[in-house]
Amino acid sequence: MELELILITGMSGSGKSVALNALEDAGYYCVDNLPPELLLQFVKLVQERQATRVAIAMDVRSAASLPQVPERLRALRNLGVVIKSIFLDSTTDTLVRRYSESRRKHPLSQLDPTDGAAVQRPALVEAIEMERELLADLREHAQAIDTSLIRPSQLQRYVRSLVTLPGGHLTLVFESFAFKRGIPSDADYVFDARMLPNPHYEPDLKALTGRDQPVIAFFAQHPEVQKLMLHIAQFLDTWLDSLANDNRSYVTVAIGCTGGQHRSVYLVEELTRLFADRWTTLCRHRELDATPEHFPSSSFSWLQA
Repeated sequence: MELELILITGMSGSGKSVALNALEDAGYYCVDNLPPELLLQFVKLVQERQATRVAIAMDVRSAASLPQVPERLRALRNLGVVIKSIFLDSTTDTLVRRYSESRRKHPLSQLDPTDGAAVQRPALVEAIEMERELLADLREHAQAIDTSLIRPSQLQRYVRSLVTLPGGHLTLVFESFAFKRGIPSDADYVFDARMLPNPHYEPDLKALTGRDQPVIAFFAQHPEVQKLMLHIAQFLDTWLDSLANDNRSYVTVAIGCTGGQHRSVYLVEELTRLFADRWTTLCRHRELDATPEHFPSSSFSWLQA
């Protein structure tokens, strides 16, 4: 049987341990912080032991040898190994907050943790930005997931949904979000739905979402909603084949409205159904399951890796 290898990379504090735990629960043999120099030997070993599903986390702790990773992944693909790469990301402000609350040390930081976040912040921000540069090439060739505003349990669901998809062709990810909480950093294309009629101002619809039938019926009464959906679909129809021919594994299309509850959710649900018969599709709604802006009880869980 062919070997399936999941490579987890990303920013320190973005949730790699959370992702590995999800994969371990799903039956993968997981290894954290494997040095890139040992990747080929490790794969050979697990093949000899007839393992079929393996997950490996690599990060900036192996900074000196990270440039070797793309070449080694190409070598493994040539040997028939099925590889899926996932890159976990977060905003700099989010990472600073997580480190400040946990008082843990960034792998690239030369300072010991201090009691005052203001003292450590300049050096910490510099370390985070240096890390982004070192990991930029790995991010370019992976499916990125922005963990800034999601719970660990939501990240686990995202990871499990990605690894169950068939490999070897493009996956189209539709994601709804709220502009008031920022644009997802994992988006390849962003569309703005804030100009559309808003059910938030209808008393009977305010507490519902774009997945509920009364809201769907509301949007059906407004031709401009269907017009925007048609324009997005035409754009994707025009370019998806070219993206797939360029060996892209994932394309994330983010659609935002003010609160991420009605307009963007409706469009994401409809576009997912529209494209499901031609492409492998995933549907995400960042705000429907998002945590509050502050993470008083979950910061440390993100910082285990």
